Amino acid sequence: MFIQPWDAGLDEAEWQAWIADGHDFGLLSVNGPPGQAPLAVPTHFTCDPGHLLVHLARPNPAWKAIEDDPNVLFTVFGDYAFVPGPWRAKPDTPAADGVPTSYYTTVQFTCRAHIVDDPEAKAELLRRQMAHFQPDGDHAPVTVDQPPYGRLLPGIRGLRLEVTDVRAKFKYDDQKPVEHRAAVAGHLTERGRGLDLPAALQQRRRLDRIGPWKP
Repeated sequence: MFIQPWDAGLDEAEWQAWIADGHDFGLLSVNGPPGQAPLAVPTHFTCDPGHLLVHLARPNPAWKAIEDDPNVLFTVFGDYAFVPGPWRAKPDTPAADGVPTSYYTTVQFTCRAHIVDDPEAKAELLRRQMAHFQPDGDHAPVTVDQPPYGRLLPGIRGLRLEVTDVRAKFKYDDQKPVEHRAAVAGHLTERGRGLDLPAALQQRRRLDRIGPWKP
């Protein structure tokens, strides 16, 4: 992933807060067989200290690839919006001369995958995930010898993704003048479709922290 200096995360706390703010769905990418494309698996995940927790159906073709090469990439992205050219035109130039771009946040985790097959270990992984996704506890106990999860556990495998590197990108025109960034955030708020509002919030948050960009 290419990251310009002005798009880089300001500190670890920035991307950690973004992940914790409900960004818990991503894309697991694993190396395919020689001569074939990589495999990509969209899935929810849960964070554990130093790890991401995932489970997949046992028939998923990703397992063979992971067994052959446990080095994987997990990508989370969101708060994205298309920014049309006229919004980015320089002052005193025709609006049509503006060049469009995309705004987005993405966090990429480089990981070493550890497969979880022990029934109790799988149950514990699911309990951790359920505590995150259904914190009210409105679900049956996740136990190895009790329905409904006991009979379903053989059909899945767990993954503990040991995080070895993290790269975060917040692409919101932070190299542009303050007035420009504020104006684009206003345009996004006014348009208000898709993820325009979250993108505008990210741009304003970065603007407050960075102010005028200083190389």
